[in-house]
Amino acid sequence: MTNRRTRLPLAILAAAIPLAGCISFGPKPPKQLLTLTPAAAVPVGPETRTGGGRAIVVTVPVAPAAVAVPRIPVQTSPTALAYVKDAQWAEAPTRLFARLISDTLAARSGRVVVSQVQAVGEANDQLDGELRAFGLDATTREAVVTFDAALSRAGQNNVEKRRFEARVPVAAIDAESAGPAINQAANQVASQIADWVGR
Repeated sequence: MTNRRTRLPLAILAAAIPLAGCISFGPKPPKQLLTLTPAAAVPVGPETRTGGGRAIVVTVPVAPAAVAVPRIPVQTSPTALAYVKDAQWAEAPTRLFARLISDTLAARSGRVVVSQVQAVGEANDQLDGELRAFGLDATTREAVVTFDAALSRAGQNNVEKRRFEARVPVAAIDAESAGPAINQAANQVASQIADWVGR
């Protein structure tokens, strides 16, 4: 009787060991995580100061659900979406894009980019917007970045709105091609925004 009770838990444990390698408690992570790299880097060392209309707040843009996720959307038809296999952003694409705009603005226009907390008490410009497209278009084989910008300049009651878009040819609809092509398109849009805001 005692031997039978002892053997039963051991038999269950022995049966469970081969299954341990087959059980997953979350999605399988991709081989690599993608990020954005600014083409125009902020120089190390020089000090910048706010004041004189030089400061600007860049908020994290809003985005539709298909773009806001870490996966890379692929427009397969005018009404259908898929996602690139084994490709994922290191963090929310809206945050990556906001940081890219901030770095590009600082490097190209000399503007001082401050957070909303740092901006309290000072009159600063503010850039908001919606990231409408941030992925691949399988029908044209292009990386597409579309951003609807809304700029509020300090001391003015009106809001300036403008749509920016960049399209970069992509060799294939896969993880290896998606990252560099979207990065290039995002940098083109960020440069256009910096030139617009900096004028």
